[in-house]
Amino acid sequence: MDSPTRRIADFTCEKQPATGARGMVVTNHPLASSAGAEMLMRDGNAIDAAVAALFALTVVEPMMVGILGGGLSHIRLADGRHIVLDGLSTAPRRATPGMYDPVSDEIALARETRGRRNVAGALAVAVPGALKGWCEALSRFGRLPLAEVMAPAIRLAEHGFIASPYLNDCARLVADDLARDPHLAALFLPDGTPVRPGARVIQADYARSLRLIAEHGPDALYGGPLGIALANYMAQSGGLIDAADLAAYAVIERAPIRGLYRGHEIIGPPPPSSGGVHIVQMLNILEGFDVGGLGFGSADGAHLLAEALKIAFADRAVATADPAFVDVPVARLTSKTYAAERRAEIDMRRARSFGPGLAPTESANTTHVTVADAEGNVVAATQTINGLFGACVQIPGTGMTANNYMYNFDPHPGRALSIQPGKRVFTSMAPMMALRDGRLRYALGLPGGLRIFPSAFQALVNLIDHGMSLQEAVEAPRLWTQGGELELEPAFPDHVAQELAGRGHEIKREPVVAGGMNAIAFGDDGTLTGAACWRADGTPIAISGGRARAGLRFAIA
Repeated sequence: MDSPTRRIADFTCEKQPATGARGMVVTNHPLASSAGAEMLMRDGNAIDAAVAALFALTVVEPMMVGILGGGLSHIRLADGRHIVLDGLSTAPRRATPGMYDPVSDEIALARETRGRRNVAGALAVAVPGALKGWCEALSRFGRLPLAEVMAPAIRLAEHGFIASPYLNDCARLVADDLARDPHLAALFLPDGTPVRPGARVIQADYARSLRLIAEHGPDALYGGPLGIALANYMAQSGGLIDAADLAAYAVIERAPIRGLYRGHEIIGPPPPSSGGVHIVQMLNILEGFDVGGLGFGSADGAHLLAEALKIAFADRAVATADPAFVDVPVARLTSKTYAAERRAEIDMRRARSFGPGLAPTESANTTHVTVADAEGNVVAATQTINGLFGACVQIPGTGMTANNYMYNFDPHPGRALSIQPGKRVFTSMAPMMALRDGRLRYALGLPGGLRIFPSAFQALVNLIDHGMSLQEAVEAPRLWTQGGELELEPAFPDHVAQELAGRGHEIKREPVVAGGMNAIAFGDDGTLTGAACWRADGTPIAISGGRARAGLRFAIA
């Protein structure tokens, strides 16, 4: 659309976009964006820049992402190919369906276990995939050497960075768990209190580990000294990961999910991510309504989004898992015919129940980067160590913080998402791209656990149906439900909330739904627009200009 539709939920953008033509890097920390931009200015491509930004984030956003984590990278190459690299964590080979003691069979407590053994400590750690995923992306599609790409992260670890209020708040939230690990406590609870904003954080052990990786590549972890240190810690602390788990880990290249919505091709990650499947499903459902005509933030528009979300979560409860272990009916879930069946169940006058949905079990503590270069390479990558500071354990002598990805499995045996050796965690990650007339128009993604793909879905609706600018689309107020409470951010007017309550929705006001979105829009003239929203420290860095005109020389008098 060329102009915005009417807005019932009005808002003012708090940030400004960046524009350029030679490259764009958008991350949730300015130093990570700077690391990525440095690679582009060293004649690297978008893959080099994205990997550099991710390594830098492991230093400056250590509560969210690490080389012992996992994630998905959606890569569009200059020749138009789309590739999803699955570097998600897996259950160790010695893991068993009954390895935890569940607290309850109730949906709201489905993932909770006695002693929180799937949350904190060595038994919560799944086999890491992040490092191998990043290195594979770089070796296959980048053009700079690993050591050069890692140099900014090594500098940040050795010389330190200034702690932000955000880091301070995260450390405060999990201070009790951090205090049990002497290495994490020394860094992030100095003197027993959360690291102060403005303090310099230096990670000497981690810098040495990064130098090992820069020299030896991923083998430093998956068959070398860092892997030995991890396996030794697991053996001493009751964890399950050993050298055989690390040696067996493999990154999987997956074909993306594709759908069509109002002339746009929507492309996203396949299972075990629910992002691509259920975003396409929900857009197919919305295709039968005049979404733009309903107005952004209206009671009708919000009700429709909520009902579509409930349908997606009801299907997700039985359909999304590791496809190597569970038959996921992707073709049916993404078909227009099935969307028509589900659309017919929506009653615009009242809220309905479409199934049990899932308990909110995925961590919101994730990060995302979106990067584009002037050649047409684009990366949207979502990565995490799951909980804040993962399992809240650091491998002694290495500075590496372990994930707690085992929490994403169902601790009850005999279910689709139950623990099985080698099974990949399921995820809501949604690194998405949208094309029109064969040209890439948008790339975006965000952190936020179960709220990721619903938020990415809403951003696409904002862009396509409501005609918003990129900055508006990422900052616009969001809603979320999976069948219980309907969460509304503050910019939704009270009269809209009251009307939704009158239709049967249980309204819950939330200051934030999901995390900071990073996005890039691609103009017909080659202009790149980068945007980050108010929900995180997101920073777009644009590159313009270029080399001197060929053959130009200064005249000497």
